[in-house]
Amino acid sequence: MTGETHEEAGPLGLASALVAGGALSSDWLPSFRAVPRELFVPDRIWPGIADGTRQNPAVHRPQDPEAWRRAVYSDIPLTTQWDDGDHEGDGLGTTPTSSNSMPTMVFSMLQDLDVHPGNRVLEIGAGTGWNAGLLAHRLGGPNVVTVEYDPAVAHRARENLTRAGLEPTVVEGDGRLGWAEGAPYDRLIATCSLLEIPPAWLEQTAPGAIVVAPFGTEYGGEHIVRLTVHDDGAGASGRFTRGSAFMRLRQQRTDRPLFEAYLRGEPWPADGVRSTTTLAPPDTGGWFEQFVIGAGVPGAFWRAERYEDGAYTLWLYSRDTRSWASADYEPGRTQYEVYQSGPRRLWDEVDAAYRWWAGRGRPGHERFGLSVTAGGQFVWLDSPDNPVPQHT
Repeated sequence: MTGETHEEAGPLGLASALVAGGALSSDWLPSFRAVPRELFVPDRIWPGIADGTRQNPAVHRPQDPEAWRRAVYSDIPLTTQWDDGDHEGDGLGTTPTSSNSMPTMVFSMLQDLDVHPGNRVLEIGAGTGWNAGLLAHRLGGPNVVTVEYDPAVAHRARENLTRAGLEPTVVEGDGRLGWAEGAPYDRLIATCSLLEIPPAWLEQTAPGAIVVAPFGTEYGGEHIVRLTVHDDGAGASGRFTRGSAFMRLRQQRTDRPLFEAYLRGEPWPADGVRSTTTLAPPDTGGWFEQFVIGAGVPGAFWRAERYEDGAYTLWLYSRDTRSWASADYEPGRTQYEVYQSGPRRLWDEVDAAYRWWAGRGRPGHERFGLSVTAGGQFVWLDSPDNPVPQHT
């Protein structure tokens, strides 16, 4: 099993690593000790890796308790459900849909949340219940509400919390709607990735409240954003704090039509217009590069068709199926063949978004932020007065 493991497969070893890495602060250490991760992990898990989204083979506690404990007390995510619960067996499913998050991310986000005694917290995405348990220990069960869409996941989270002697409110429901019955909240934290901040969240938070959530673009890339709700309660704004890779909120998953929907029965390249580019497709593929491109090229996504010797075709698609583009990459070349079709010139848009970012010195996530208003949301560089330009 790969991943960040420790000499002592137990709470002390994991705590030492998290403290040394700066994720586990002294104010959260008592909750870490009182709410052990192992109470929130099922007997069958698929251990992940610390720096990616791949999973290792299943580990069964009854069959190999040592391997299970080593995974639980490693700084890695643990997949607990595949394909919205439709997957059966020990093999890997198609898409992970519930997990016990990587401890470094859990405690880093809790630091971002900056809770204080008496705060009321709304969590979106109960998962195994560990995050809600940590909050309930710190703030008291009556001050914590966690909303989970999947009834089976919510049931297990409630069982885990009861076994740990903790009593936050566990609600089965659509996380986009929050839970108005417990409003107003001083803090809101999401443990699922978002394309849009739901309006109900700001409506149910108090002025000055903090919202911490993984925010991604449809094109790719994702980062944790820390928003402060405006005094008038009508909007929020804040900066990104770190990269992340969470499972998407189910109601914000997007359909990705297959290639045939774009050619409409015509043989490739159909009406595609040929050109060349000096921008190497791999330069656009980094996690943060995808995020920046997605901020400037909305409603688009990509796929890669890979060949031998490292060559591949980068396919770009508009969600409305009206536009597509392809860029062929071959190692060693300095110019690459491009085809584009439809009202949008998607490769030109990606090129413009990438060069906008590169032309400003390739700023990192710490210089970017997000603003949410009654009219929508936008990503900005350095200040809300400097939104990322749209290249459509």
